Amino acid sequence: MVFRYAERKDTALILRFIKELAAYEKLLDEVVADEKTLEEWLFDRQKAEVIFLMEGGGEVGFALFFHNFSTFLGRAGLYLEDLYVRPEFRGRGYGKALLKKLAAIAVERGCGRLEWWCLDWNKPSIGFYLSLGAEPMTDWTVYRISGDTLKELAE
Repeated sequence: MVFRYAERKDTALILRFIKELAAYEKLLDEVVADEKTLEEWLFDRQKAEVIFLMEGGGEVGFALFFHNFSTFLGRAGLYLEDLYVRPEFRGRGYGKALLKKLAAIAVERGCGRLEWWCLDWNKPSIGFYLSLGAEPMTDWTVYRISGDTLKELAE
């Protein structure tokens, strides 16, 4: 399997993958990202990275990830924001290949762990992650502040 890191010219493709994933997750109406914003944050500010999985010269899946930090481990980790394989390519080991690639990147960079979130209703993905040895973090609840609430808190 062939992987490649995204380049600036891939911004439209990245957005297309994000929208396909959001549609699968029934969250397409929440996508406000556009090409300009993605280009700025991915390539100018370098706040996240994208790898594509290739087949026959075309992109069949992608992973968008960035570094986080564990104070307990005293080192960075990789946080997987999005992993997506196009429906017609599922069941061929591409999702596992993407996760193995991310694990290899994490090990190569000296990271202490690889983490991600998964929607509670997404049983196929949960089963897949468990089969790889991933452990759900049942003692933790994710909290979020965004939008107007974030702006109000910042004042």
